[in-house]
Amino acid sequence: MGHGHHHGHGHGHTHGHGEEHQHGTTAPLPAAFDTSVPDEALSPEQSSRRALLRRAGLLGAGLAAGGVLTGAAGAAPAYATGSGSGRRAKGFLWLAGDHHIHTQYSSDGKYRVVDQVRQGARHGLDWMVITDHGSQAHAKIGVEKVNPDIVAAREAHEDTLVFQGLEWNIPAAEHGTVFVHPGKNEVAVLKQFETDYDGSVKGASDSTPGNEALAVAGLAFLGEQVERRRIKDALMLANHPARRGVDSPHEIRAWRDATSARHQIAVGFEGAPGHQASGLPAPTGPGRARGIYDNSPSANSFAGFPLESYRTWGGFDWMTATVGGLWDSLLAEGKPWWITANSDSHQVYADTAVRGPGGDFETDGRYPDPVYGGKIDVSQGDYWPGQYSRTHVGADGFSYAAVMDGIRAGRVWVDHGGLISGLDARLAGGGRWATLGGALHVRKGTRVTLTVDVALAGGANWAGFVPKLARVDVVRGEVTGEVKDRDTFTAPTARVARSFEVNKVAGTVRLSYDLGRVDHPQYVRLRGTDGNRSAVGARGASVDPAGPAIDVVGDADPWLDLWFYSNPIWVLPS
Repeated sequence: MGHGHHHGHGHGHTHGHGEEHQHGTTAPLPAAFDTSVPDEALSPEQSSRRALLRRAGLLGAGLAAGGVLTGAAGAAPAYATGSGSGRRAKGFLWLAGDHHIHTQYSSDGKYRVVDQVRQGARHGLDWMVITDHGSQAHAKIGVEKVNPDIVAAREAHEDTLVFQGLEWNIPAAEHGTVFVHPGKNEVAVLKQFETDYDGSVKGASDSTPGNEALAVAGLAFLGEQVERRRIKDALMLANHPARRGVDSPHEIRAWRDATSARHQIAVGFEGAPGHQASGLPAPTGPGRARGIYDNSPSANSFAGFPLESYRTWGGFDWMTATVGGLWDSLLAEGKPWWITANSDSHQVYADTAVRGPGGDFETDGRYPDPVYGGKIDVSQGDYWPGQYSRTHVGADGFSYAAVMDGIRAGRVWVDHGGLISGLDARLAGGGRWATLGGALHVRKGTRVTLTVDVALAGGANWAGFVPKLARVDVVRGEVTGEVKDRDTFTAPTARVARSFEVNKVAGTVRLSYDLGRVDHPQYVRLRGTDGNRSAVGARGASVDPAGPAIDVVGDADPWLDLWFYSNPIWVLPS
């Protein structure tokens, strides 16, 4: 089923974080996570991060830092040790981050790198990717000029991993995040990639076969840089994929399949776009659409997409929000494709900063540093990194490589508004288990169980209230193999198989779902909601009786409609 490349990531087996693990690739734990560092030794930023971890029950109680959620006794759940690999199954370090952030080096940006990193760290992020727009000015000047600012931000915020990337104008398609592992060639590779393969730089934006081929060639170029060890790693994630209807299903499949599984470069898309404050109604908000998803089809759009695909659903992209939709059609092929959630932060809602005077973007490759503007601007639709949207990655340690490995392995769940503070999901059967992004290999007829531990909201979110999780849904779909028509965007077998009402407001909830005796390949994924807004899903009540509702343009307060989503876990009987 095209699943060979899922192995080697250890599906939930990790090393401990003791001294034996400090061998170059993994930095020491950030001070906030490291319980041997006393509270009084922490900076204000570190101490607020530690308070957040404590509230979420992710520190202490004999628990591996940020790892497997435990019961009250603090012992790891019994099923977590049945892996038989001999390595300690202590769980992962769950690192929150954002791979889609703009600065003064973007033609529509404003903030310094250090402003975005400081804000992200303040809002509990462990890793961030700076992704200024690909353009003539960026390729020529910006990509080099931003690097010292990124290096300085890494030094100023040593508990935050700051990647350099860019927002790729994907030839023939939308935007995507491209980022690389830090190293001496990070700038050179990004510069060459942008110069040779950016749709805007190359005048290759139209949906033509030649431009589609250029996008695939760009991904192959990145794969080669990794193969040749010019850079340690590179990843691509498509951004706001349904916004303009130009990311056709066959293009997404072509990006996914552009490189070998070993150096998979294109690994997923934004399940939820940034610009979430855009839906705040006027006059106190911009009165636009959540995610600025207020478009309609154009000449370059894929004709098969329905009109409702151009809107968000509960703040999520239609490709992700539709049970049995495009994302499920990719998962039903049994191949990895993951979701993330990001800020796309350019201009922050209710901020007082404006671009500094003077300067010329085309000449300088950047805007002057921001200055105080004297008024609160409620016409802007973005949040700071981590303020509303978070992408949680299960990492083997605190390092750039571990975050990239965790993303590639699909050990990722996402949330809005701090709806939950932790998620641990495992499929177990036949004495083995697998976690998010993984595959459980069992004999035909083995009884398989999904066990989910959810750490409820650990405290008030940025908007000042403690979110309440009302329901968790298990979505189940069959692996039906490679599609004949690569523009397929439905998965007829995917449906909400089970819903759990949650009646607790604090602590941890354990849910378990019996898949029965499994005799054919399938997957499960999770979704949860505060229950404030729901509607019958696009594919009918038998598929999704209470899914996210379509967001109303001009009246979609993002704080009143919170969801979390997880990536899938497969079970592959043979």
